[in-house]
Amino acid sequence: MKLFIGVTDNDWFRFLRARNAEEMNFWRPKSTAGFSAIVPGELFLFKTRYPENRIVGGAFFVRHTTLPLDLAWSTFGDANGVDSLEDFRDKISSIRGDNDHNPTIGCTILTQPFYLNDNAFLMPPNDWAPNIVMGKSYDATIGEGLRLYQLILLEISSSDKVLLYSGQRIADNGNRRYGDAQTVRPRLGQGGFRVSVLDEYERRCAITGEKTLPVLQAAHIKPYSKEGPHAVSNGLLLRSDLHTLFDRGYMTVTNDLRVKVSRRIREEFSNGRDYYALDDQKLKILPEKIADRPDPGFLEWHHKNCFLG
Repeated sequence: MKLFIGVTDNDWFRFLRARNAEEMNFWRPKSTAGFSAIVPGELFLFKTRYPENRIVGGAFFVRHTTLPLDLAWSTFGDANGVDSLEDFRDKISSIRGDNDHNPTIGCTILTQPFYLNDNAFLMPPNDWAPNIVMGKSYDATIGEGLRLYQLILLEISSSDKVLLYSGQRIADNGNRRYGDAQTVRPRLGQGGFRVSVLDEYERRCAITGEKTLPVLQAAHIKPYSKEGPHAVSNGLLLRSDLHTLFDRGYMTVTNDLRVKVSRRIREEFSNGRDYYALDDQKLKILPEKIADRPDPGFLEWHHKNCFLG
């Protein structure tokens, strides 16, 4: 297992700590091709810049992607570490040194964070070089990586904040001093759900194949308000009008992944020709991983509880 120490500014960290944010976008001002330093479920720690130069908290890595600035804001809002879209745009512009109104930026999605108190900040690893600008990964099972991992777990457990994932304790809060370095399955928040569905569906509408990014939306099959999880298997990437019809029951997807359009569109609106053309069509786009494809249980729930028939 590895951990990554990312360099950030103090304002970003304190802004999110004050709001006790449950997920965040650790953004970069320019689009970056990828992030392979750690894998989903590994620790991503926050280190402030000099002169403070301390480990101040961390979270669990979900994924890295790129998004237009306005979409990053609509997806994460103040979990980007600023108050408003205008402040976000000004901050990005000042760092980039250009006037691009809506640049594509790098987005590292993190979840289930912990925030250290000021008197609990930790020194960075002994071999940390002052010229590191972005961050550095460490093996969490040996050397400085293991030492830091153990200090983090000790700090969390001593403050009575025990992290739970899939029923398993990472820190055992007194039963043992240190936990074993391990990867966990990160629990997605709303923003992480949206980005994960977007990327797993190749940024294309599942029904039509539409790829105009501003009109694509991540739909829950079973609504979160009805205890549907933020999981890709409970999601569909849909064009905005199809998302509306799906949520309101005028459209559903069957267990064999075919679109079903309700007769109520015609009855209530004397229209719907374009939508009826989609009836009985197989979904055009599906996630590559079987586990991320629409779960039959959620599809059945939608058919029984939402679809208008």
